[in-house]
Amino acid sequence: MTKQISLESKKRLLEVARESLENFLINGQRTDYETEVPELQTKSAVFVTLRKKDSGNLRGCIGQTKARYALIKAVAKTAISSAVDDPRFSTVTLDELPNLCIEINVLSAMTSIPPEAVEVGKHGLLLSKGSSGGLFLPDVAVSNGWDRIIFLDELCRKADLPKGSWRDADTELYCFESESWEEN
Repeated sequence: MTKQISLESKKRLLEVARESLENFLINGQRTDYETEVPELQTKSAVFVTLRKKDSGNLRGCIGQTKARYALIKAVAKTAISSAVDDPRFSTVTLDELPNLCIEINVLSAMTSIPPEAVEVGKHGLLLSKGSSGGLFLPDVAVSNGWDRIIFLDELCRKADLPKGSWRDADTELYCFESESWEEN
């Protein structure tokens, strides 16, 4: 991944994520952000992850794989989605917000990759077969201590496919890299 986001922009995006989420949880309205900063105007694919500060447990994670919105708008929209649209969890409440840590991932473009070229720690993966699909950000394999094979098998499991389905000729595998940062 070649594009590096400046420290100032990273800080601003964390503020935008928290502000937009808080505003939405208080009054149900989305905040529309404008900026003059070129890197924040660049269309970007992003994921926003919410974790409990005390336990580190996941509380929501949603994102896009295609760059559709300016980075600042993508982060604002996705922060809200991760809190209210992740089907694995109940909607985040305003009371929970102070105990949540926000992490932002800005994704590179997706490219097709053969399974043997997957690098744990470098690549995030998107697997697709028929109507099934699953995605893991690059740090998921690292934080779970997975090797390449387990990473691929767990991705199949997430996609509700049998272990080893990544070997099937009709399975599509895409990789991406991401730049990620979180609140301290």
